[in-house]
Amino acid sequence: MSESGNHSDYLQRAAMYDLLAHNAKYSNPNLHMHYYLKHLKYMNKAMLQHNTQQTRVDGKVRFLHTSPDAPDVDIYINGKMQVKRLPFRVASNYLSLNPGKYHIDIYPTGNSLDSVLNKNVTIEPGKTYTLAIIDSVKKMRLLPYLTQPEVPPNESKIRFLHLSPDTGALDFAVKDRDVVFPNISYKQTSDYLGIMPMTVDLEVRAAGTKQVVLPIPKAHFRPNETYTIILIGLSKEEPETLTAMILKD
Repeated sequence: MSESGNHSDYLQRAAMYDLLAHNAKYSNPNLHMHYYLKHLKYMNKAMLQHNTQQTRVDGKVRFLHTSPDAPDVDIYINGKMQVKRLPFRVASNYLSLNPGKYHIDIYPTGNSLDSVLNKNVTIEPGKTYTLAIIDSVKKMRLLPYLTQPEVPPNESKIRFLHLSPDTGALDFAVKDRDVVFPNISYKQTSDYLGIMPMTVDLEVRAAGTKQVVLPIPKAHFRPNETYTIILIGLSKEEPETLTAMILKD
């Protein structure tokens, strides 16, 4: 009999050998032991496969629109629309996806003929992603950022993500005080930092200077929550559209 099989196959084989072992229990003790060991073998295989399948939990993805000159977009996954009319500076809700490879198509809302971006992504089991739509329409890309929403009890956790395409490297700091995340370049994200829940005035500075690029007053971080603070928009074009988005992970 072939050794390969799924959870149900292994259970069936285990039941068969259990029956054979029972029938041989008194007439042939050696054969009884042989069949009983076979029964245990397939029970163990069934349990192992069941546990493996249980750990292959879905991944989660959300889309974040940061392309400054792009219209609202519709997002298709494997040919099916999953996000409709996502505007600039907005993140979609999380979508649960089975682990595996997916094809992403992004279209201007209402136009399902002329895509502005096509991308293949891989979703790993149990992992959570923010897929950021970045750059101008002509250079648009989709970048994955792994999100880590777990946080110690009664604490908060923050990180900084730089997605302003015409802005140089930045320091992320407490207002008039110390730098928290130094020298973050475009497309880079800091590591997460655990903090006490609080409301605090923050600011984004040109890296290595005191020049404030953008103040972030009264940023509020609740207990048991994780946040990504994202710089979005343009700082050198008129009108300036630079903003900070505090996104709950």
